[in-house]
Amino acid sequence: MRKKVDSRIRDVIERAVQSHHRAMIVLVGDRGKDQVVNLHYMLSKAAVRARPSVLWCYKSKLGFSSHRKKRMKHIQKMVQRGLLDRNAAQEDPFELFISSTEIRYAYYHETQNILGNTYGMCVLQDFEAITPNLLARTIETVQGGGLVVILLGNMASLRTLYGMTMDAHAKLKTGAFGEVRARFNERFILSLADCSAAVVADDELNVLPISSHIRGGGAGPAPKVGRPRTKDDLELEELRGTLKDTYPVGALVEKSRTVDQAKALMTLVESISEKTLRSTVAVTASRGRGKSAALGLAVAAAIAHEYSNIFVTAPSPENLRTFFAFLLIGFDAMDYQEHTDYEILRSTDPAMEKCVVRVNVFRGHRQTVQYIDPVDASKALGQAELVVVDEAAAIPLPIVRAMLGPYLVFLSSTVTGYEGTGRSLSLKLIHELRARSGSKVSGNASVGRVFREVEMETPIRYASNDPIERWLYDVLCLDAGSSKKGGTSGNLRHAAPHPDQTSLYLVDRDALFSHHRASEAFLQRVMSLFVASHYKNSPNDLLTLSDAPAHQLFVLLGPADIKTAKLPDILCAIQVCLEGRISKQSVLSSMSRAHRAAGDLVPWTLVQQFQDAEFAGLLGARVVRIATHPDVQRMGYGSHALQLLIDFFSKKIPHLADVSSTEANGSSVAEAEDEEVAVGDNVLMTEEIAPRTKIPPLLKRLTEITPESLDYVSVSFGVTPELFRFWKSAGFLPVYTRLTANDLTGEHTCIMLRIGEASSANQVWLNAYYQDFQKRFTSLLGFEFRKFPSSLALSMLDEGNGFSEERGEEKIEGTILPSFLSERITPYDIRRLETYAKNLIDFHVILDLVPEMARTYFIGGLSRELHLSAVQRAILLSFGLQHKTVEQVEQDLGLPVSQILALFNKAVRKLAHRLSAEEEKKLEKDDEDTGARESVANEASPHSSSKERISSLPGHLQRFSVVDDDHEWSVALAGEHASGNVPGTVSIRKAGIDVHGAGEDKLEFGKDSRGQKDKKRKRPR
Repeated sequence: MRKKVDSRIRDVIERAVQSHHRAMIVLVGDRGKDQVVNLHYMLSKAAVRARPSVLWCYKSKLGFSSHRKKRMKHIQKMVQRGLLDRNAAQEDPFELFISSTEIRYAYYHETQNILGNTYGMCVLQDFEAITPNLLARTIETVQGGGLVVILLGNMASLRTLYGMTMDAHAKLKTGAFGEVRARFNERFILSLADCSAAVVADDELNVLPISSHIRGGGAGPAPKVGRPRTKDDLELEELRGTLKDTYPVGALVEKSRTVDQAKALMTLVESISEKTLRSTVAVTASRGRGKSAALGLAVAAAIAHEYSNIFVTAPSPENLRTFFAFLLIGFDAMDYQEHTDYEILRSTDPAMEKCVVRVNVFRGHRQTVQYIDPVDASKALGQAELVVVDEAAAIPLPIVRAMLGPYLVFLSSTVTGYEGTGRSLSLKLIHELRARSGSKVSGNASVGRVFREVEMETPIRYASNDPIERWLYDVLCLDAGSSKKGGTSGNLRHAAPHPDQTSLYLVDRDALFSHHRASEAFLQRVMSLFVASHYKNSPNDLLTLSDAPAHQLFVLLGPADIKTAKLPDILCAIQVCLEGRISKQSVLSSMSRAHRAAGDLVPWTLVQQFQDAEFAGLLGARVVRIATHPDVQRMGYGSHALQLLIDFFSKKIPHLADVSSTEANGSSVAEAEDEEVAVGDNVLMTEEIAPRTKIPPLLKRLTEITPESLDYVSVSFGVTPELFRFWKSAGFLPVYTRLTANDLTGEHTCIMLRIGEASSANQVWLNAYYQDFQKRFTSLLGFEFRKFPSSLALSMLDEGNGFSEERGEEKIEGTILPSFLSERITPYDIRRLETYAKNLIDFHVILDLVPEMARTYFIGGLSRELHLSAVQRAILLSFGLQHKTVEQVEQDLGLPVSQILALFNKAVRKLAHRLSAEEEKKLEKDDEDTGARESVANEASPHSSSKERISSLPGHLQRFSVVDDDHEWSVALAGEHASGNVPGTVSIRKAGIDVHGAGEDKLEFGKDSRGQKDKKRKRPR
């Protein structure tokens, strides 16, 4: 049955096509999939161009076969069973749509492969599997004039989404905290009412009245007039005219769409024309700005400049579709002919869908543009002249850093943050390249280079001021760090107060994600701090902050201004996660199966490390992230906020009211409002969706909250010297460092603990953990930790604030030096050390002794007795524990080799003197023990004294041992007491050995037990 479609839906689609913006349709109902055909038809009719391509993303089951032959077989079976009419099957609109439309099907977990591609329509089904990361990846692939369709299941009310359990919630639950509140879904639905290009309808395309601009009937279609020429259009036209006769850049600039893209292309071509192979160009922008297209045109210019070996890398060959497409467009602009001047090679892997992986050019000489996997890139770039890294933010930072070499490098990346490491590229790698630009340091290919930065702001994939882009950036806080939003790039609105005048508040998350105007502004400011201060950000962090039951948010604010009645600036923000209280049975079961549950990062890691099941039962608070406003960094606000947080959990801050749950009020209000919708009533067409009217206060003072009784406070971070010093100064002790580096940042994860209020009386377990960490860390310094700076390794081994008396912990007494001397060092080794200390032998002669001396010094307690300077300790650690060469120590410490060896010689001199003194003490003690034994022997009976002398003979004489008799010993020794001399011969029956006295020159063997007499043998003394 035909039905007239609501004109408001058609108006939204036509307006989007004419303004080159995007539109979004949210369909509620189980049959929404059938309406995709009608929406695609309306889009094709309004666009008046080729049928738009479709990106269809789903969780696991598509609901129909994407394979044409399988689909036809299924239809035939249905016809044979009589369940489907053959004519109806042939005229089924959905089947015609599937057969005649270019559709790219993608699982949600494979959406990283679509980065860099462009589609005319995007369909997202299985709403429960959607995450903020997936929303950002998929929606941003739609071009201007395109359409985004989100399919929701059948429901009686949109408020049902408020309590929907998402797939991502399974990772947010823990053993002790399992109740998840879907605040993100509520905010997502409410945000649709603020988007002028979003329409929410049922599966029959009846518009739901959830926003004012839809209820009013819409504003009607936009007038069909040409887009007015802007200042940028005139500048681009002037630039094209200037470069018209310049080859090849003139022909390539003609293909540029915006001034930003043209200027970026000119910068890239300028680096190519220099041919110094010592330049790095970084192109950064938000999505849809034409970065990949500019790179493709620039590589075409590199071919014209006779570059032979060009390598291109990206997370997947599918990410390079746009790059290779514009490379071929550049060839056409330069009059290159396929098959005559170049050939295209495509992948034979079915999973890559015939992506271009290589272009061979043979117009003048052999030239190649080759795709290479990022993992293998650093090993295969020996002959490279130009390396292009597209979508660099989606590639782990260590791999991108390893690609920098003695060739021209182009980097392109999105920095809005949703790809996970976008901030890592901008905050770390680009900062390093900017700092090293033009510096001259030997032995490093990434320095001594010319570094250029190019930013592209004008969108190309869609027109400026796109309402879908604005909505997406607002709901996911993707643009939180921009100065345009009043983020961290702007200055503080008020003067920075003294840290003592600030206060720490707990943020109520029900109020923060309620979608009120004030709470939205506050949320954007909080996220701007996190985005600016951390380089591992993604929109999924927003989902964790909103829905995770164990997470809490604290902010440090200055004194409020009563006159303005506005919130003061956020000086510092801290996100905290409660962990632990895992049942012992669960821990033992997981350990036996080598399986760990989601969440509880610190408990599961340390249980696996120390095999201590009791630790998982403790309750701790992990500092997930702490961020300070860039304008007031290094002014003490972060340390002050952290100290206030520790005091709060240590119950040093008095509370005025007993509130057991920090968010109990908000939850009760939410449940009360949810009950307003009667069960079973279908109010979808009549309900008014608006922000809650009853919400708790946004901020709560710490004096109004009763904190949990914690056993410890923990932190897990990628260890760097600066971060480690910060946490160590706050009283945290390292107990774990991951041996393998993080795949995204290349840093080693470090876990540090601090005793909490509940375990303040029993701190022995933390001391034991720290001592075990010192022992393990010392042993592993020669392996993966060998690349640590010696200053960082020294700081991690140094007790410093670790075993302080003010926390009541016991210090280690004594050293292992005596056992070290007796087991591992000899007097000859001490003489070698003394000789080296006098500069009489080479450094390598004592190299075998350095590791044992270093272990004795750092973990044997010798460091408390023997004072070495910081540089001497760093040198001893580098040589003895990290096994570095002199050249590596020179690069690490920045000191000349001669000074390093001189300082090491002084350290060895002190150690040799200490070892020599210990050896003398040992010899004196041995002499004293020998004298004491002799005096005891003299005081003993002659009988026992003589027996002990016989029994103390060396081991090779024990074969002459005899079975003695007390009576015979008394008779044999009777002459010794009478005359003072031992008789010449002592006859013993068992072995028949005659032992001559001191005055005899020989041993006389007497008769044996059978009465036979042996021959006499003479033996020299």
